[in-house]
Amino acid sequence: MTVAIDNERTKLTANALDRASTACLAIGIFAPLSALFQTAVRVPISLLAMSFVGWLVTAIVLHLWARRILGGLKQ
Repeated sequence: MTVAIDNERTKLTANALDRASTACLAIGIFAPLSALFQTAVRVPISLLAMSFVGWLVTAIVLHLWARRILGGLKQ
């Protein structure tokens, strides 16, 4: 396998992880925040905060993992 093909596969993997991290932000933070202001049902703030932290940490880990994978590109 050539270096160019290997680099492209590496970039595809990193991009997939970065898109997953963006999805974690959208699903776990932005969607609940928008629903919070549009519904009469109130969720305890402590539960909401724990959920936000969990989704945010997951998004950060996935993003950093993608950056680490990109560090493996070959010359």
